Amino acid sequence: MITLDPGEPGPLFLQIATRLRAAIAAGAIGAGTRLPSARTLSAQLGVARGTIDAAYDLLAGEGAIEPRGAAGTVVSAQVLGVAPAQPTLDLARTRVEPPPPPLPFQRGLPALDAFPRKLWAALSAKAARAIGEHDLAYPDPAGALGLREEIVAYLGLARGVVAGPHQVIVVPGYQGGLTLVRQILLRPGDAVWVEDPGHPQAFQALEVGGASLVPIPVDAEGLRVPAGIAAAPKAKLAVVTPTHQSPLGVSLSLPRRLALLAWAQEAKAWVLEDDYDAEFRYAGPVPPSLKAIDRADRVIFAGSFSKTLFPGLRLGYLVVPEALIAAATRAARLTTRGPSTLEQNIAAAFMAGGHFARHVKRMRGLYARRRAALTAALSDHFPIEAPPGGMHLLARLPDGMEDGEAVRRAQAAGLAPTALSSLSIGHRPGNGLLLGFCNMPEEDAPEMARRLVGAVVGSSQLA
Repeated sequence: MITLDPGEPGPLFLQIATRLRAAIAAGAIGAGTRLPSARTLSAQLGVARGTIDAAYDLLAGEGAIEPRGAAGTVVSAQVLGVAPAQPTLDLARTRVEPPPPPLPFQRGLPALDAFPRKLWAALSAKAARAIGEHDLAYPDPAGALGLREEIVAYLGLARGVVAGPHQVIVVPGYQGGLTLVRQILLRPGDAVWVEDPGHPQAFQALEVGGASLVPIPVDAEGLRVPAGIAAAPKAKLAVVTPTHQSPLGVSLSLPRRLALLAWAQEAKAWVLEDDYDAEFRYAGPVPPSLKAIDRADRVIFAGSFSKTLFPGLRLGYLVVPEALIAAATRAARLTTRGPSTLEQNIAAAFMAGGHFARHVKRMRGLYARRRAALTAALSDHFPIEAPPGGMHLLARLPDGMEDGEAVRRAQAAGLAPTALSSLSIGHRPGNGLLLGFCNMPEEDAPEMARRLVGAVVGSSQLA
């Protein structure tokens, strides 16, 4: 019943919610009718599963539909033939609650308990005392020069990226960088390769701009480049995580790296390399960045301090090809106008003092120990896939057990694993739980594993 219009303004989840709401109000979908699952509807419409989840959440909040767990999602009898009521302002009920604290197994969260907060506070105070009049003006839309110089120096040593500070654009986290890339490169309807499974928030950020997502399967060698060429040879952009594929953790093999770069050069396409956690490798050398072997200057390198420092900092960066510098700077000027100068100066001082390199090295050792502790605690209950790098484990589930239901049970127990199937658009990666381990002390691993197994499988499995 749903037909999406890529040219219609606004995010796709609002289109889906609007069409479902109209069908319910008109009686075209009867009371008690079970709606398709989010996975089924996302496959039918060719959108990310998270887009369907957002539409369903909106309608459920209005009371138009009712989630009933294993029984599915059904149309509520109370709203048939009635347009959703306009909310009224109730000051007694509109208090904004603070976000909940991080939960065990939350994916992508660094060790907040091990961050050097006293050192950061001291650098913050020093940077605040050093503020001059120029720091109070509008910031450089490309970012503070001091931070851009430190980023260039770090990437040259750690990731083999040879660039100048003029190529660096400081952005508000990876999502800010992805939004900027979308604005300067894509037009509605442009095809974009995305890894499948991949990053739902990235899928949605691309869809908001009208991009046509082309899900490309991933295997043990990473993105299947020939499948991408067969599906969309004239795609405008490929978004990849070549060092540690998100979420499977595999590395893009050298032959496929070369094939991807050759395709981009021939098709005059661009490649966005999301290098989100390359610092955390526990076995073998870190693969070189894709940008380091890009001879045609078609790769946009994206990094972030969310994994290496803390996500609340909201600082990331792009290293853009020479041909895109003017467009990227202009887009930054017209959108974010650059992150806070004070925060950039603190981060620059942290790097210049050698603290960043020491912190990353210390976290790499800490994460290796926490990873080993959680693996040992869970290995008797689940097959564990622990890639040589990254910040989460993948626990495969027994046949017949759906990871979406397992996550719901775990959430009821105060845990926050991620269902592997929820990160896929069109290809089935199997059932599994993604388990963040970086923010979990080693001594807590046995108890957290016991709670997870008890919630997901049942207490009988704990013996």
